[in-house]
Amino acid sequence: MNKAEILIIDDEPQIRKLLEINLESNDYKVVQAATGKEGVMMAANHPPELILLDIGLPDKSGHDILKELRAWYTKAIIMLSVQSSESDIVTALDNGATDYLTKPFRTGELLARIRSCIRRNNSDENTSLLAFGNLQMDLIARKVMRNNELIKLTSTEYNLLALFAKNEGRVLTHQYLLKEIWGVAYQTDTQYLRVFVGTLRKKIEDNPNQPKHIITESGVGYRFN
Repeated sequence: MNKAEILIIDDEPQIRKLLEINLESNDYKVVQAATGKEGVMMAANHPPELILLDIGLPDKSGHDILKELRAWYTKAIIMLSVQSSESDIVTALDNGATDYLTKPFRTGELLARIRSCIRRNNSDENTSLLAFGNLQMDLIARKVMRNNELIKLTSTEYNLLALFAKNEGRVLTHQYLLKEIWGVAYQTDTQYLRVFVGTLRKKIEDNPNQPKHIITESGVGYRFN
């Protein structure tokens, strides 16, 4: 039984009901709010394991509510919206959203994203050994193994891969990756990032042209599986 509590902040009753049915049938506990103000109060009084936050709210923009929540709420927030523009998605992710789904979305995809987020919530931050299929990482020794063979990575390649691995399942924007690895001065140099992702794929993927680990989110960034 999951019994993890999920807070839905969405002004559409039919959407909240559909989400409630699907989530409760998968053993999640569901609480609901129809406005941003109500959602923030509910989250503050009893912090849930995860929040599903709609962008189009009647009282405040979901982007503003996200910023309010991120002042203190550290667990996963998945944004839901009919907006699918790259700028809207990037804004949400850069403001602290854990993930983003465009309506209408498939129930299976939503559940998979929720499982990934909650798994990351519950993971031990001190764990130094990570495994992703045939790929293993030792964060203390700074070693990466593929099919039990050591992979030689440059310092920058390793730092980039470690950042991906620590954020497994989460979309990381181009700007975030560039700032974290190379600094603020490189935030717009997406071609620079693309080159390093390409070299990483050649070293860790079975087929770099059909990657299974570093997945491109077109126009936004990358997701590590």
